[in-house]
Amino acid sequence: MGSWGTFERDLLEQMPLILAGLVNTLQLAAIISVTGFFLGIFVFYLTLSKNSLIRNATNAYISFFIGMPLIVLLFLMYYGLPQWDVRLNPFTVAVIGFTLNVAAYNAAYLKTAFNGLDFSQIEAATAQGFKSSQIFRLITLPQVLRNSVPALTNQVIGNLKDSSIVFLIQYTEFFARMQQLASTNFQFFKAYLLTALVYLLLVSVIVLVARNIEKRLAIPSA
Repeated sequence: MGSWGTFERDLLEQMPLILAGLVNTLQLAAIISVTGFFLGIFVFYLTLSKNSLIRNATNAYISFFIGMPLIVLLFLMYYGLPQWDVRLNPFTVAVIGFTLNVAAYNAAYLKTAFNGLDFSQIEAATAQGFKSSQIFRLITLPQVLRNSVPALTNQVIGNLKDSSIVFLIQYTEFFARMQQLASTNFQFFKAYLLTALVYLLLVSVIVLVARNIEKRLAIPSA
């Protein structure tokens, strides 16, 4: 193994690029978490439609994107679409691909939480003349989101970690920069160990924030 001095020297030299890559990672993870969250709510709403065609199509969407490996979807969009004269930059491919994938998972989490609700509330609201959109916005969604915080938090963590694969479609994020550092001096263990520690730190921050949210949303015991 090479000396730590050599590794530290190369690390400092490439620090601006590494920090830029880290910003790209955080930016991508934040964007896909937000877009996947809101699209997931919309997809979940469609699963409750009274129209069987819409419900079946929505469930097919969820099954398709949960079943398809994310890397295959990204490769299909980035390397496959150009054969049909559709060319998208790596960031756009990452955002679209991740959003479609994350939304499917989030919708599935929300649907699971929905199945655990007390449906007497919905029946009572219907009897009082509430519209389906009002029931969803005022009764269903708030409770479903509260019960889904742990699952949604795990998804955000997954988004952060999974973002490391986008270097395969030429998007220069944090992991890509750390690979470049490793290839500079061939001290792969040190570079990847540092990479793992940074991801662990970021995940820990997300977990702490999520726990705070859970405490704020928790229903006080009688």
